[in-house]
Amino acid sequence: MSWTGVFIFSLFTIFLIFTFSSVVESAAVWDDSKSPIPNAQQVFIPESDASNVFKRRSRRTVQYYEIQAEQRVKISASEWRREYNEEQRNEYENYVEEDRDEQNERLRETTEQLREYHYDGLYPRYHWFH
Repeated sequence: MSWTGVFIFSLFTIFLIFTFSSVVESAAVWDDSKSPIPNAQQVFIPESDASNVFKRRSRRTVQYYEIQAEQRVKISASEWRREYNEEQRNEYENYVEEDRDEQNERLRETTEQLREYHYDGLYPRYHWFH
C-alpha cells in the first residue's frame, strides 16, 4: 500500500469519527419527561443558604483547639521519651563496651602472668595475643 492509500484511509477514518461523534452526543441527552433526576429547584439551594453552609463549616469549635493542644502535648511527650530512651541506650552501650574492654585487659594480663610463671626457658615464647 502506497503513502497515498494510507493518507486516504486515515482521512476516511477521521471522517467516520466526526460523523458518528454527533450521533453519540445526541444519544447521551436525557429525556426530561422520563428522567429520574429531580427538578433543578430541588437539587440546588438558594445562594444565601449555600454561603451559610460554608460559613458554618469554616468556624472552629473550642473542642478543636483543645484537641490540637492535646495532640501537641502528646507529640512533645513522645519525642522527649524517645530522646531519653535513646540517651539511656547510648550510655548503657558505652558502659558495656568499657566493661568488656576492662575484662579483656584483665584476661590478657592474667594470661601473660601465667605464661611468665610457667616459662621454663627451653622453648621460644609463643605469643597468643599480638
